[in-house]
Amino acid sequence: MKFKSQKIAYYFFALSMLLLILQIVYGFIMGFAHMGYDVLHDFIPFNVAVTTHKNLLVVWLLSGFMGAAYYIIPDEADTELYSVPLALIQFVSFAIVGVVAVIGFHMHWWEGRKFLEIPRPLDWLVALNVILFLANILLTQIKGKKSSTTAWVLTMGLVFIALLYLPGMIYFENISVDSFLRWWVVHLWVEGVWELVMGGILSYLLIKLTGVDREVIEKWLYVIVGLTFLSGILGTGHHYYYTGGPNYWLMIGGIFSALEPVAFLGMTIFAVQMYRKGNKNHPNKLALFWTLSTAIVSFLGAGVLGLAHTLPAVNLYTHGTLVTAMHGHLAFWGAYASLVLAIISYSMPLMTGRKLFDTRNGNLAFWLSNIGMLCMTAAFGVAGVGQVYLERIVGLDFMVVAQELHVHFFVLILSATVFTVGILLYIIDFMKHGLPSEEALGTEESFEAVAG
Repeated sequence: MKFKSQKIAYYFFALSMLLLILQIVYGFIMGFAHMGYDVLHDFIPFNVAVTTHKNLLVVWLLSGFMGAAYYIIPDEADTELYSVPLALIQFVSFAIVGVVAVIGFHMHWWEGRKFLEIPRPLDWLVALNVILFLANILLTQIKGKKSSTTAWVLTMGLVFIALLYLPGMIYFENISVDSFLRWWVVHLWVEGVWELVMGGILSYLLIKLTGVDREVIEKWLYVIVGLTFLSGILGTGHHYYYTGGPNYWLMIGGIFSALEPVAFLGMTIFAVQMYRKGNKNHPNKLALFWTLSTAIVSFLGAGVLGLAHTLPAVNLYTHGTLVTAMHGHLAFWGAYASLVLAIISYSMPLMTGRKLFDTRNGNLAFWLSNIGMLCMTAAFGVAGVGQVYLERIVGLDFMVVAQELHVHFFVLILSATVFTVGILLYIIDFMKHGLPSEEALGTEESFEAVAG
């Protein structure tokens, strides 16, 4: 850790860990409900569990991105954060909005728009919170002694996340128009500007962990940004197939959705090539594992499995089924969850001075969580194919099919248990690091010396 202000990232990372655990709890509630054991229905109805599970995912990832920015930007700009008090205010307000939103969902206080259920008053608080965050980041960049492509790609990704939240705040009575703009938020976040954030954090980690020249890595970053915008923007069209929009979206959505895996393939080649060219023997192998895993698993989940069901002729059958859950779980895990865990794994030893980066718990956490998620993906995939066949080809009733799929959710829960054990081990290691310490200033230089 080079600057005292970088330790503000810890609070955002700790919030991420807490919200991740809550998200997993609601995932188990949903899994048991799918098996017919909806014993909490009077307290947590299924629709409440679904809404809370999805929104917790978004909030803990955003918290992780903010923490990553607060750690990376001062390092890249070679200066202290512009305002630590402002960052603390922003953290507290962000946490309060998240808690109020989750409580509100349980009281049926929401907009009822899929993925954007947060109530309108909280929307405005989120917007204000993000303005505070971006002001702090941008002012740090401006006053910094250095400027890097990595830092600006990360910063612009965060700026566009804020801008693309605004279309979701516009009210339309026409459900087709509302759905059209709703996907500007959902799709252009996760398959557009979030990929800029992903590219920025990946670039930073690879520079630190592999020893490859910054210029080489940042040239790759330009390629990734280009591929992301080429495919991600018009790839939004695969959400417009059945919302009452013009038929030309079938062609545009199909073509550019087929190109979307190219961006993720580029990230995979980028990460693996930088690793192979690396001349640094960095001691933090776990951070390197998580970094490479981000690139590889995101290509499988977001790229390959995304393409598997977004082409029009296939999506006609798979839209809104468990096949979507198959793609969504592995895509979010690979592209964004693993990325947050990678930056936490890298930064925690540097913020605390405790070198817990090659522990038994840490290695088990990596393998169990990834194996568990792959098995969950397989269970969703098999259940989804069965659902498509029984429901949309044979024509059986939805609830009849749901009963037939119970066995697959038993496998899913077993897989989720393996995954959860991995996450718990990761959090145990996180807690063992303890709180950030100013005594850890200069820790990075000592690690660099060990890496050679």
